[in-house]
Amino acid sequence: MTSIVFYFQVHQPFRVKAYPHDAIGQRHDYFDDWLNEDVAKRVAQLCYLPMNETLLRAIEETNGAFRCSFSISGTALRQFELWAPEVIDSFRRLAATGAVEFLCETSRHSLAALADPLEFRLQVEEQRALLKRLFGVTPTSFRNTELITDESVAAQVKELGFEVLLAEGADQLLHGRTSNILYGMEGAGGFPLMLRDYPLSDDIAFRFSNPHWEQYPLYAETFVEWLETMPANKQFIGLYMDYETFGEHQPRSTGIFEFMAALPGMVLASNRPLDFATPREVVRREKVLEPLTYPRPISWADEERDLSAWLGNHMQRSAHEAIYALADAARSCGDPELLEAWRDLTTSDHVYYLSTKCASDGDVHQYFSPYDSPHDAFLTVMNVVEDLGRRLGVK
Repeated sequence: MTSIVFYFQVHQPFRVKAYPHDAIGQRHDYFDDWLNEDVAKRVAQLCYLPMNETLLRAIEETNGAFRCSFSISGTALRQFELWAPEVIDSFRRLAATGAVEFLCETSRHSLAALADPLEFRLQVEEQRALLKRLFGVTPTSFRNTELITDESVAAQVKELGFEVLLAEGADQLLHGRTSNILYGMEGAGGFPLMLRDYPLSDDIAFRFSNPHWEQYPLYAETFVEWLETMPANKQFIGLYMDYETFGEHQPRSTGIFEFMAALPGMVLASNRPLDFATPREVVRREKVLEPLTYPRPISWADEERDLSAWLGNHMQRSAHEAIYALADAARSCGDPELLEAWRDLTTSDHVYYLSTKCASDGDVHQYFSPYDSPHDAFLTVMNVVEDLGRRLGVK
């Protein structure tokens, strides 16, 4: 049996408002609540609510045979609580089916696993508590921010008691091997890895509405035929993507909702032994088949699939270092408001916006950025960091 593993990533950052240099020491309202509320409510209507309803119907119509998983960043969950509580309710309905697994991640969608192991652990514990409070679940599977993975990340995740780590099936990692089996991370005691099948995932997430793609338009029947032609010895097929694919990145007019509504029944009616499973179910059912060595960190971002989306230029590295230089002071200050502000600055989006890449990757970075340019974003973030540092007594 080959399992189709859908994992959907839900994330919204607390975007920083315009903060010129002369605001330092004068005002401390760093985050653009108006913009953040507007985006949360808009994407709730475009994506989260209708797509959750689509998946709930699929679960009910298949008597729970359709299964999927989510990772929802803590920053997104907090925004839903503030401005779109109906989204929390809709995820609770999915949780109640027993057919949905909620993965764990850092509460702030941060790069803490790379920069500050203590902060990584604290943010993971914070996220665990949030998932327990909102959905009554204790996560056993983990995904790091943007699937950033290396031996150190896997070792930290293993130490925190998780059973499996989701990661990107990058070509430079696999060297021609399949992404559709369980690997064990060398250097982390063979900790289980479930890799993303990026060609099939990106067929849905990126190419679905591209009229220049040779497979356009993509129908559920065609996608199931592709699944049926895969070798029978595959343990699973990891279809991992941003949840905002549905309704925001790929508008409803593209037929993306109809595609997802039709797919579960067609997969389950296939003559091939295909089913749906969650990461927890796969790792408990299957055995690790091969070891995997990471020569460097791998992510699912940009063509390079490395860390360059966040740390690829001097501005990004400078901002990243400046943010984490405040870590000890923020954690020891005794002021929950200052700690909260600092932790929200660790969200990876704030350095992602500073990318100066060109071509298609640059277009994606600019699509998500609320700033006019990477330089504007850099000045804004650094001004906020300077003000926060002064309040924390860091010189």
